[in-house]
Amino acid sequence: MTVTAGSSAISSWTVGWRFGNGQTVTQSWNATISSSGDQVTARNVGYNGALGAGASTQFGFLGTWNGANGVPTLTCTAS
Repeated sequence: MTVTAGSSAISSWTVGWRFGNGQTVTQSWNATISSSGDQVTARNVGYNGALGAGASTQFGFLGTWNGANGVPTLTCTAS
């Protein structure tokens, strides 16, 4: 996934989503990922939280699923 700062610089970011089909995250890189039930939260790590205006960074994850593997809706926050 790609996180891009808007018109102002940011010092940290968080991306959240809810899995609807029993998916789980098994590995991640360039983010700290936590989950509770079907809710998943990815937060920046120390080296990629600060982004200049318009700059971007990427993170990724591997996971598992049972049956359908629908695409979740993302929510993003920055500070």
